[in-house]
Amino acid sequence: MSIRPFAIVLVAALGLAGAGPGGSKTAPPTIRTQPTFFITGHGWGHGLGMGQYGAYGYAQHGWTYDRIIKHYYTGTTIGQAPVSRVRVLLVDSAKQVTISSKLPFQVVDAAGSKHALNAGSLTVGPGYKYTDPTNLQAKPTVLPYPLEFRPGATALALNGRGYRGSLRVLKLSATKVRIVNVVDLDLYLRGVVPSEMPKSWAPEALKAQAVAARSYALSHLHPSNGGFDLYSDTRDQVYLGIPHEAPSTTAAVNATAGQVALYKGKVASTYFFSTSGGRTASIQDLYPDSPPVPYLVSVPDPYDTISPYHDWGPYRYTAQKLARGLKSLGKLLDVQTVAASSGRVQSVVATGSKGQATATGNEVRSALGLRSTWFQVGVLALGAPSTPLTYGTKTALSGTARGCTSVQLQQLDSDGWKTVSTLTPRGGAVAPKVRPSQSSQFRLVVGTIASDPVPVAVAPSVRLRAPADLTGFWGTVKPRTAGTTVTIQRQAGRTGTVPEAAPEPEPFLGTDP
Repeated sequence: MSIRPFAIVLVAALGLAGAGPGGSKTAPPTIRTQPTFFITGHGWGHGLGMGQYGAYGYAQHGWTYDRIIKHYYTGTTIGQAPVSRVRVLLVDSAKQVTISSKLPFQVVDAAGSKHALNAGSLTVGPGYKYTDPTNLQAKPTVLPYPLEFRPGATALALNGRGYRGSLRVLKLSATKVRIVNVVDLDLYLRGVVPSEMPKSWAPEALKAQAVAARSYALSHLHPSNGGFDLYSDTRDQVYLGIPHEAPSTTAAVNATAGQVALYKGKVASTYFFSTSGGRTASIQDLYPDSPPVPYLVSVPDPYDTISPYHDWGPYRYTAQKLARGLKSLGKLLDVQTVAASSGRVQSVVATGSKGQATATGNEVRSALGLRSTWFQVGVLALGAPSTPLTYGTKTALSGTARGCTSVQLQQLDSDGWKTVSTLTPRGGAVAPKVRPSQSSQFRLVVGTIASDPVPVAVAPSVRLRAPADLTGFWGTVKPRTAGTTVTIQRQAGRTGTVPEAAPEPEPFLGTDP
């Protein structure tokens, strides 16, 4: 019995149905993962002036300290320091302190009167009273402040830590005192250089550090800051006194005695830091509104590679965590950076679901605890078709991969995640083509950072054919699946006849790819 044309639909009871090859087109990607952010960077510190690891590298390659200084501070010369003594803040405010000496010492009051003291310890506060060691029966005397405790034949100690020079006690109030170390510049440097650079480093690097530290001190004096010139911490330079001194660094200080970096006759502001990442920054890279400083320009730092912080990251950030650090407006969707020629980030734009927020590179570094402003914010996200992919056909995933030169596409199978291709982003985007044989998941990976996985559903390919004489039907289902049920249906509303006793259709053939 002949069969006239009519519409027939096959349904393979596999949970998902699909057309055969060359059937319906793939839908646009509508399933997209939340972006995964990661940060990579270079260097440690502000990046301005001398990179200490770079200086160490130059010293290892035969550079002398003066050549190192002139490289990092362009256009400077080496000259003599105009100041020989500094006042260093040791204790900003305290009720009392302990001052001690192993040998006799003295205290000088505000009137310039000198008072002898025996070896030992004194507790000194705003109400300190002097007792004459030659007349212990005498009534203690209140001396006029400030008081300056001067060493005898050995150094003084403040709260158990030895310092060269004298210790000046300033009375802040009826209950508080301030302690300032009045010390020769080069004696001060003995406690600074080993606190700022490892004492085991090459002698020429230590000498360069001595010149940079000496110059920095004299270019950052604070004479109006309440009786002192310099802080003893990272607000200026770390100064840890006698216990931190070392023969190698003392030798570097002595070998460069009084030497500073000068620019047009004035002491240069010789900023220094740990690690450049390969290139130092100019002052305008860090502070775009700052006027240019001729000796604080970006210079190459090739030997900085010896630093363990030359490169760092990647560090993964969820959108929620990064949004908090960037003060994003709503749900974080994207992050873009604007960098100077040295790589230092000048501004960061965070795009959220409720708008954009902008911050400087320094603000982001501080908020996220990054090692430097030379960083890149990477973004990984992957999209896939929202409708099932027909078995045997390809589809293009749509991905975002910024902050990386290459990215891996991985697929999840029964043995775990496997790399299926390595991609090179173009304009921060990738569009890998995939042809999975079954429903699966895909993700993008950079190093240890992976995007959230996106599912790709695969429907079987079902094809129906009729022989030329139209005496029956035959077809295929791919892939071959045990227990598959195929139902032949006629579309309602179409004309045609169905055989009263249709012959048994030939068995459907399942074939592997």
